[in-house]
This record gives sequence, C-alpha cells and structure tokens, in this order.
Amino acid sequence: MSRRGLAAVSSVLDQAASSATNILVLVLAARLSSASAFADFSMVYVTFSVFLGLNMAYVGQTVVLEKDEDRLGAVCRSGLAFTGAASAAAGAALAVVGLAVPGSGGWAFLALGLVLPLVLVQDGLRYCFSALRTPERALAADALRLVCVVAALLLQPEGASAGRLVLVWGVSALPALALGLWLLRPYVRGSAADLRPYLRRGHLGQRFVVEFAVGNGSSQLAVLGLGLFATPLAVGALRGATTLFGPLNVLFNSANAFGPPVVGRASGKRGVVRLTAAMGGVLAALGAGWGAVLYALPDGVGRQLLGDTWAAASALLPATGAQYAVMGLGTCALLTLRVLNPKATLSLQVVFSLLSVALLLGGYAVGGVTGAAWGLAAGSALKAAAAWLRVSRVPARAPEPPVTTAA
Repeated sequence: MSRRGLAAVSSVLDQAASSATNILVLVLAARLSSASAFADFSMVYVTFSVFLGLNMAYVGQTVVLEKDEDRLGAVCRSGLAFTGAASAAAGAALAVVGLAVPGSGGWAFLALGLVLPLVLVQDGLRYCFSALRTPERALAADALRLVCVVAALLLQPEGASAGRLVLVWGVSALPALALGLWLLRPYVRGSAADLRPYLRRGHLGQRFVVEFAVGNGSSQLAVLGLGLFATPLAVGALRGATTLFGPLNVLFNSANAFGPPVVGRASGKRGVVRLTAAMGGVLAALGAGWGAVLYALPDGVGRQLLGDTWAAASALLPATGAQYAVMGLGTCALLTLRVLNPKATLSLQVVFSLLSVALLLGGYAVGGVTGAAWGLAAGSALKAAAAWLRVSRVPARAPEPPVTTAA
C-alpha cells in the first residue's frame, strides 16, 4: 500500500476509534447509572461535545490547513498550548458553575471542569498528527484511549454517580495523552509556542467557529421546529434513519478533519479539484449503496437495529440515502474550498444550513415526515451544487499561503 493510501486508511480508522469511544462511553454510562444519574451525565457530555467542536473549529481546522512544513512543529506546539490554556480557563469556569449548582448535577460539572484540559488536549493531538501527515500516530493514541476508557468504566460499580463517571472518563485519557505527546515530541523539539495568532482579530478559526455554531444550531433548530408540528414517532423515525448512516458520518468527518493535508499536496487547483472530485464520487456512491443495502434489509434485521422505530424509519431510507449521496459530494466541495480558499465556506454554511431547516419544515408541511426527509435531501443537494459552483469560480492558482496566523 502506498504512503498516501496508508495515511487515508489510518485517518478513517482513527476517526472510527474516536467515534466508537464516544458511543461506548454513553452506552456504558447508561448501563452503570440510574436514569437520573445518566441524565446528569448526558448533560455534561453534551457540554463537553460543544467544547470539543469549538476547539476543533478554532484550533484543529487551522492546524491542518498549515502548508509550510518548516512551521508545522511550531504550529502544533502553539495549537496544543492554546488548547491547554483555553480549556483550563473554561474548566475553571465549569468548576465554579459546578460548585454553585446543588446536587449531583453540580458535582458532575465540577468533575468536567477538572478533566476538560486532559480530554481536549488529547483530542487536539489528532489534528497535529494529521498536519504532520502521520495519522497512524493519532490512531495509536486514540486506540489506547478507547481501551483505557472502556476498561476504566467497566470497573465502576452499579449505581455510580454522574460525577464519578465523568471523573473516571476524563482521567482515563492520561495514558493516551502521554503516548500522544511522546509520539509528537520529535516533531516539536526545539519549536517555541506562540499564542498570539489565536488571540488576534481575524484569526481564521473565528470563521470556523461561526460555521460550527450555525451548523449545529440549525440542526438543533430543525429538530425543535419539527417537534412543534410532528408527532414524536415522526421525529424518532427521522433520527432513526439518520442513525443508520453512522458509518458514513465517520468517513465524512475524516474527510473534513484530516483531508486538507492530503489534498493540499496536489498540484494547483486542477490537481486539488481532480482529487476531491474523485473522493466525492466515491463518497456519493457509498452513500447511495449504503442506503440501498439498508432498504433491502429484512424487517427482522431492521427491528434488531432500531426496534419499533424501524417500521417508520425504513420508509425514509430512500430519501436519507439520497441525502447522504449528495452530502458526499458537498463534503468534498467544502474540502476543496478549505484548501483553495478557506474564507469562502462561511457564507455557504450559513445560507444553506438555514435553507435546510426551511426545506425540512416545508417538506413536512407538504408530505409529512417523508417530505421532511426529502426536504433535507434537497437542502444537501443545493448546498453541494453551490459549493462546487464556488469552487469553479476560484482562480486557477496555487492554494493560499499558510493561514494559521491572523491577517
């Protein structure tokens, strides 16, 4: 296997390990704790997920876009240093909130405040290894993280409090953090950390944070809006159908998180577009094929996957399969813009995330939950088309210079 092929496989496996960690943490926490304790744990985990996404947008995305190989060591050290400092400040604020909130929920937030720097810095190492084009090192650290967190949670007693589970989950990141820092050391030795670019107005990560907020906010708004008009069964069917496409989410996240360093090595705009268009075609074919496989499943198998929700969710699979097919094309169009013109993605994300919400609600008004699913597919198709149109308008020149420092 070529070096590029090995890097691609390692990136996908690393994203899969990270996704499996998140899933298993929730599953094990639900099994160990009472309903009220799991509710507290879930609130804390949602809070952590927000911080994780913000750090990915503000720091991780700018690290993987760095193109000057001579600066990679300093960029990685600076990114991790900023993540450590910012997460320590956020952790202190969470600890104060935890002390102010009475009951077990407060203790859970206090625990998150104590471990937040550990888990965010450990996750931030993935982007450093991606920028350095050594994703197999990220895979080693994240595989260790998966093993340690599962083992640590399995050792906890039945009825463990949310605060205890959060603390155990966070502390179990220490071995993976230590391994990751050791694997990174040869690349950052002799480099100095500089936090000033992250504090300047105009830092590219600020745009990515807005994109993250709009994308996540619009999806939550869509669910809330649909919940005002639809029955719980309709909302559950839509979520159930989307859940079945989880493996494709792993691939899309891998492309977004770890694609820029690989694609950035292509020669000029033509080379970048040729590579990302091929990737988009593959992802689109996988989306359509996965949807066809799911649609062909016998009802007995489907019920084992989704229980009683299968009957309603299976009717949405053609629309959801179409949505994921065009999402593959759109993901690679946005990846192309990330490399060629990173500032071009914000307006696309804002406009078409809000348009998807409107199409979801409009589709439900016209055709019920099936119409809502086709509305989401239409929104994804329009977003992909607009993104590729924007790509076609990018001047045919070399990708933009390094963008981790503010203008």
